[in-house]
Amino acid sequence: MLVGIPKEIKIKENRVAMVPAGVEQLTAHGHAVLVETGAGKASGNADQDYLRAGARIVRLPQEVYQKSEMVVKVKEPLPAEYPLMRKGQIIFTYFHFASSEELTRTVIDAGVVAIAYETVSRANGSLPLLIPMSEVAGRMSIQEGAKYLEKTYGGRGVLLPGVPGVMPGIVTIIGAGVVGTNAAKIACSLGAIVYLLDNNLDRLRYLSDVMPKNCVLLMCNPANIRQTVYQADLVVGAILIPGAKTPFLVTRDMLKNMKKGSVIVDVAIDQGGCFETSRPTTHDDPIYVVDDVIHG
Repeated sequence: MLVGIPKEIKIKENRVAMVPAGVEQLTAHGHAVLVETGAGKASGNADQDYLRAGARIVRLPQEVYQKSEMVVKVKEPLPAEYPLMRKGQIIFTYFHFASSEELTRTVIDAGVVAIAYETVSRANGSLPLLIPMSEVAGRMSIQEGAKYLEKTYGGRGVLLPGVPGVMPGIVTIIGAGVVGTNAAKIACSLGAIVYLLDNNLDRLRYLSDVMPKNCVLLMCNPANIRQTVYQADLVVGAILIPGAKTPFLVTRDMLKNMKKGSVIVDVAIDQGGCFETSRPTTHDDPIYVVDDVIHG
């Protein structure tokens, strides 16, 4: 098979779909690999590294799409890439169709074979391609949330660990899957008071044995969501329904009762988000404010 690796064009997307070690594995099994020039530069992988691994470097993304039987990407195709997709071509990437009707219809009309990383599952139902990114996203959600709580960014000026004589910050995390658990680990390690909500009682029982005492485990129901969101300095949305749109669990009306300058980080935004006021942001314009609540 001829496999193509285009350069990512989403703003400040520094990842590449395949590193040279992956190319080496594919070529060892008899496949050919085309890599768009500069595709790996932002992640520290030079064209020469790909050449040494057995890839062929091409100059334009059009060459990658025209010649490749399978195109492997990181992020979903953007409008500039729609015309490049060919009928019958395999495209392997994070698609997150649930959050974009336009992308879904475009892919159907193009007749490509779309394989979404986020829905590839093992026999036990786990998601091996989504889990590593979820681990990163969960941990980063606390780092970014803590940053935007600073007064510099319009936040409440709350230090999550607190200091002697001052209460620590309060973090509410909705969803105790991979994202939520990793977020809770970081928030707890900082010394914050953490509310972790989920509707799977077996999951909560397990987490009660492994999480520290500053992590309060609660059933995810409307009453508990309201109570903990209103108390929180930082709220993290970590709900995932594989292959489906995320339900809105925090409504616009609820924002009026949240603390002014509190922060929302909606990690579920790729699947539509679990806050009614959520929308995608970019690295260049990462936050916006609704009803005095910072969204990131």
